[in-house]
Amino acid sequence: MQETMLTSKVALVTGAARRVGAAISRVLHAAEMNIVLHYHASKVEALALCEQLNQVRSGSAVAVSAVLGTADGAAQLIKQAEAAWGRLDVLVNNASQFYRTESGQVTEAVWDHLLASNLKAPFFLAQAAAPLLALHQGCIVNMTDIHAEHPLRDYMVYCISKSGVWMMTKAMAKEWGPLVRVNAVAPGAVAWPEGKSEMSDAVKQKIISRTSLARPGTAADVAKAVLFLVRDAGYITGETIHVDGGRRLFG
Repeated sequence: MQETMLTSKVALVTGAARRVGAAISRVLHAAEMNIVLHYHASKVEALALCEQLNQVRSGSAVAVSAVLGTADGAAQLIKQAEAAWGRLDVLVNNASQFYRTESGQVTEAVWDHLLASNLKAPFFLAQAAAPLLALHQGCIVNMTDIHAEHPLRDYMVYCISKSGVWMMTKAMAKEWGPLVRVNAVAPGAVAWPEGKSEMSDAVKQKIISRTSLARPGTAADVAKAVLFLVRDAGYITGETIHVDGGRRLFG
């Protein structure tokens, strides 16, 4: 196993204010990285997390607001990330949208929204970041989903978008090696959906019952997998780590 020292290296985490994104930011920060916390709507949470990280290590985190989904927006975010410390070593494409899209009811607006958030934004962020990452043999970690391979009923567009991320990861790894490694993490039952996609307790229990470890995972489980790919996996690229407790074994 090859381990890379992360002291003073810089990671940009998208959707960093809450849930899995916040956990990833904390774990990379604890590994001595400087962190660029991207947020959109969650300003209060992002600024609070930024303050917490800077209390641990002064001047080690900045919070940056950006609306993703366009090539220009992605390029501007990468420029802001570089401006913070003059370099960029890691891009974690975590930000995404998840909501129900029943078959036969999908509108073009819904399609465009989910694909822009979940696939277009990660692509253009990675493309803009790649030259910076190449300078220090950095890496990209994309967040996909176990449902990229095993579709979830009534979430067709979401599954399509995450399947695109899965293929994007492999294509980028082939295109950008040897200077940039590109991998992905595919969570299972880790962070239950909120709002209009919120699941009932019965549905949650059914999912858990079809998980080999018979329990849900945590955001920390995902964050540890990201840290492994960033720090310890110097000879791994084009791969996806499933953090699902064995859920995919049940189809």
